[in-house]
Amino acid sequence: MSESTTPEVTVPLARWVEQLSPDTIPDRVQTRAKHLLLDGVACALVGAQLPWSRVATRSVLALEGSGDAVVIGTGSTTSAPAAVLLNSTYVQGFELDDFHPLAPLHSNSLILPTLLATAQHTGRVSGADALTAAVAGFEVGPRVGLSLHGSQMLSRGWHSGPVFGTHTAAMVTGKLRGLGVDQLEDALGMAGTQSAGLMAAQYEAMSKRMQHGFAARNGYYAAGLAAGGYTGIKKVFDRPYGGYLAVFGEGHDPDPAQVIAGLGEGWHTEFIMVKSYAAQGGLHGTIQAALELRAEHDIDPTTVSHIEIRVGHTVYHHGWWEPQRPLTSIGAQMNLGYVAAVALLDGQVLPPQFTDARLDADDVWELLGKVEVKLDEEIQNGPVAERFATDLSITLADGTVLHKRITQPHGGPNDPVTNEDLIAKYRSLVGPLIEPARLDAIQDVVLELDTAPDLTELVNLLAAPVAGALD
Repeated sequence: MSESTTPEVTVPLARWVEQLSPDTIPDRVQTRAKHLLLDGVACALVGAQLPWSRVATRSVLALEGSGDAVVIGTGSTTSAPAAVLLNSTYVQGFELDDFHPLAPLHSNSLILPTLLATAQHTGRVSGADALTAAVAGFEVGPRVGLSLHGSQMLSRGWHSGPVFGTHTAAMVTGKLRGLGVDQLEDALGMAGTQSAGLMAAQYEAMSKRMQHGFAARNGYYAAGLAAGGYTGIKKVFDRPYGGYLAVFGEGHDPDPAQVIAGLGEGWHTEFIMVKSYAAQGGLHGTIQAALELRAEHDIDPTTVSHIEIRVGHTVYHHGWWEPQRPLTSIGAQMNLGYVAAVALLDGQVLPPQFTDARLDADDVWELLGKVEVKLDEEIQNGPVAERFATDLSITLADGTVLHKRITQPHGGPNDPVTNEDLIAKYRSLVGPLIEPARLDAIQDVVLELDTAPDLTELVNLLAAPVAGALD
């Protein structure tokens, strides 16, 4: 990567963010963004009172103390950066949130918390401004990710979302603060120098659920510092020594052009996948295949003698290791074998499949012991849109072999979760946790966000405690 031969991309990205306005965003993209935000709200409300979220809340509040920024679903307030950290942790709390299939990151866990905190801090954010900033976030993160070849970062052991996510949060906050090009460039520079995340957290660590929160907090700080006149790395994506792409892309040929590819023409907001199952996105093909075979053949799990799962590199490295009993909830939500077993046994992969009792159940571990996962080079070397494909074969005791291939799971570009489906998901997840009037009011405010004078009503609706999804 050379400054003399490679067109610069940092300033053009900052300029695009500065100039983004409601009239430059197609109506359909704004509508999708509102529904994606509703999904983020659902995930945050579910995540707020999970056992590990309560540990995070106690720990962070003990460190940070009081403040005036709302911590979703708890009735607590704290400093704005701490609220960003916790609210992001809640969105990521149960692996129910959105993800980008080619540049893996969880956008809502970066966007929603920074929207709320910035609105409360500045006191001058309209709903239309918030929606515009959210779209900026939905667009920036995947482009930065694709410049590093997206899912390749997962294969290398990086937690890709926190690596790409600081820029998302910085641009959401910077846009809401009304930063100019120079300050947005500073924010991108400070975001890039704070990017990090190790994927080994997936095996057992609660911290996996907080790592996007670190990125969200760091991006929030980056924009706040830039707003105060504190300068960051200039040309952070363009520098050949010590720049973001030069360092994170060392040895695998980063593509700077992806940072600004298709700005204002193609919209990643419409490409983001929404989850139907409580597991990491790469496992959804396995889950869907298992559920479909179960329904089609009325499989009795006690007659299963062997389960073979074939996947490409990213899903294999991110989703398979020999699990040890008992498995933590985060490990189970990352593990191909576990989700295949509970899908066949229970006919669903949702919160009840990750209780302590289910995680250590004999029938699950008996079936899990019959799972074999193989790395399939044909999947890996196939078309880009098919690299998350899954081949599942189930052999029964009588020798019958049942096979299913899922090229793109439900929620992908070829079979998207509709806006109506997103509303249904919100209501099914959150309905048991809050009273009906509050459920309806949150939905109305989010889906009419562009007409709201500010975010006060939304913040107030999200503030009060909710019931625990696993209580």
